[in-house]
Amino acid sequence: MDAFLPTPPDWTADAVHAFEFCCPRCSAGSLEAKRVWINRRSPVYGDDNRRRWQEFYECECGCVWWAWSSDRPPSQLKAPGDDDDSELD
Repeated sequence: MDAFLPTPPDWTADAVHAFEFCCPRCSAGSLEAKRVWINRRSPVYGDDNRRRWQEFYECECGCVWWAWSSDRPPSQLKAPGDDDDSELD
């Protein structure tokens, strides 16, 4: 998987912005994606000075979509209130 390549893969060129954190065509979640790429070279800082990235997904239905990492729903694998993103540095 090419999730951490420094440059965007060709398949991300026509991605559409998903306003819900799922495929805008079929509503499949990010865990069901065929391919993933995270734009780690261009973080955006919000009003609260927290970083967020564009996350790109290619869905099984063929739709390529992106959403902000800050829009990702809470993980069941992470303790509530554990907001440390230092592992992403």
